[in-house]
Amino acid sequence: MKPRARRLEIPDVILLEQPAFGDHRGLLIELHRESTRIELGIPGPFVQTNLSRSKRGVLRGLHYQHPPAAQGKLVHVIQGEVFDVAVDLRKGSPTYAQWIGYVLSHLKPESLYIPPGFAHGFCALAERTDVVYLMTSEYSEAHQAGVIWNDADLDIAWPIREPVLSKRDAQLSPFREADIRFVYQSSDPQHAQREGSEL
Repeated sequence: MKPRARRLEIPDVILLEQPAFGDHRGLLIELHRESTRIELGIPGPFVQTNLSRSKRGVLRGLHYQHPPAAQGKLVHVIQGEVFDVAVDLRKGSPTYAQWIGYVLSHLKPESLYIPPGFAHGFCALAERTDVVYLMTSEYSEAHQAGVIWNDADLDIAWPIREPVLSKRDAQLSPFREADIRFVYQSSDPQHAQREGSEL
């Protein structure tokens, strides 16, 4: 069985529903197969994989990298639960400055693909939360940037009011002051698809 892929309210953000194979020994979930990525039309390839571990209440983000080191991310929770957020930073996009939030849990074999041109962040909803994410570009300190998690203009409905933040994340810029260098490409065929449609 292959993953099912469907577009969410912001059509370029894609939810992958992966088949899980279980028996008396446990469970197997295929998180990524390059041929499947290509078949589904998800940009890539993925060149770096990270694992983050967070306690309940930790919020990471909202992060992005400037071109030419912009990152697409495939996010999967292997333990615990997160509220995962993507914000469209592509100037000229029909969904510019809009955000989407989705709960990812180890109890559901799902991954979220967030394309380049989006800020990404999540907050941990379980005592121990492990998140694996694959990226289309390597981490580059020279290109890293971000937007403050509680920006008033974005008005993200985080399920937590007083998160645990890193020093860096606590000092990120408001959206109106952020250095954003992404430009929406109107020829992008993904926007011809409707919300909820399968790929």
